[in-house]
Amino acid sequence: MYTDKVMEHFSNPRNVGQIENPNVVVKVGDPGCGDAVLIFLKIDNNIITDIKYKVYGCGAAIATTSMASTMVMGKSLDEALEVTDEKVAGALGGLPENKQHCSNLAATAIRAAVTRYLHPPEEEVSAS
Repeated sequence: MYTDKVMEHFSNPRNVGQIENPNVVVKVGDPGCGDAVLIFLKIDNNIITDIKYKVYGCGAAIATTSMASTMVMGKSLDEALEVTDEKVAGALGGLPENKQHCSNLAATAIRAAVTRYLHPPEEEVSAS
């Protein structure tokens, strides 16, 4: 059902954890299956110098988030924005059709984190 590479990233996920003082933190979830990922990025001169995550989900969600984190470590923000669901699944040697949505979670979370860093939401102004 799963490739050896999927099983390796599930059994030994890379970059799991939390970053102290990250530049950006984003949470992305899939209400349909209950999977969720919290991504922490440390960015210096538009390069991802550290990435950590916490993931709640199935083995495929863990493996795809691990693989996606290795794909963007040390990369420019532009390169990170090019990470797609298909590239993550391909790097793992493929995923079963019913688990393809798991690769969406990792790629979406990374793109959301980079986008938030590049275009931070405007701070709300409170009326006095």
